[in-house]
Amino acid sequence: MTETPQAPLSLRHRIEDRTIGALVGAMRLLPYKTRVRAMGWIARNILAPLALNKRTRANLAYIFPDMPEAEIRAVCRDVADNFGRAMMELHSGAEFARFAGDMPIHGPGLAALDQAHAENRPVILVTAHYGNYDAWRAALTARGFRVGGLYKPMSNPASNARYVATIESIAKPLFPSDKHGMADMVRFLRAGGMLGMLVDHYMSHGELLDFLGKPAWTATSAAKLALKYNALLVPGYATRNADGFSFAIEVEEPIPHSDATTMTQALNDSAAARVMAHKGQWFWLHRRWKNTPDNP
Repeated sequence: MTETPQAPLSLRHRIEDRTIGALVGAMRLLPYKTRVRAMGWIARNILAPLALNKRTRANLAYIFPDMPEAEIRAVCRDVADNFGRAMMELHSGAEFARFAGDMPIHGPGLAALDQAHAENRPVILVTAHYGNYDAWRAALTARGFRVGGLYKPMSNPASNARYVATIESIAKPLFPSDKHGMADMVRFLRAGGMLGMLVDHYMSHGELLDFLGKPAWTATSAAKLALKYNALLVPGYATRNADGFSFAIEVEEPIPHSDATTMTQALNDSAAARVMAHKGQWFWLHRRWKNTPDNP
């Protein structure tokens, strides 16, 4: 795999990384389920009132202006808890992969994945910042699929190096979304690999498509890749179960090939349906509807 040049480390980068590394390192001394539960508590009771709730509340007010206050508080609590648990799970690397790898996979699209794997046909696996998106990747890898992942490098090079090493222990290969990573990703796809992507980022150079009833700048790259390389375009999700640790991992039917805009809107609709069913499991923590006509 091509090496991606690393940006220089600043003093702020070092301080931030050492602080996060110390917290994660301390938490990893605890048994797996204890640390996941504890990080959920920290996010719910400390991070949420300090930082997380502000963005969650703003997004909820934009999408659900009539949502009762009691429901807003419940969604904020669940979002923070799921966020904390997911972050600790991702930083548990191989332990999380073993745990998630034992989860059964369901859904009408699973047979299509099995067939594509047998035929060495490329697959674009699309999910959202929902539940724990790497649980899906770990479960599919445990089934014997070759699942790569496309990721956006962090702005802090030190934290990024630690994060990539951790999530590579869940499943690999991983491809950074730069010119080096994209070249490796194309070779992987052409060889019949399955590539995991997230569809719910704000993308300033994307298309303005509907998401949860509001226009949102959306990347059409997953659909374009599927069309270019004759790959299946398959949505899938890992919904956290009531126990807080296990997941319902589901593969939906492949999106029919048509044009990139229509296919991407179908992906948005798929993700929106999951959000509506489990509002507290989507990461309402980023500006998904930034720079739109009624939300500058």
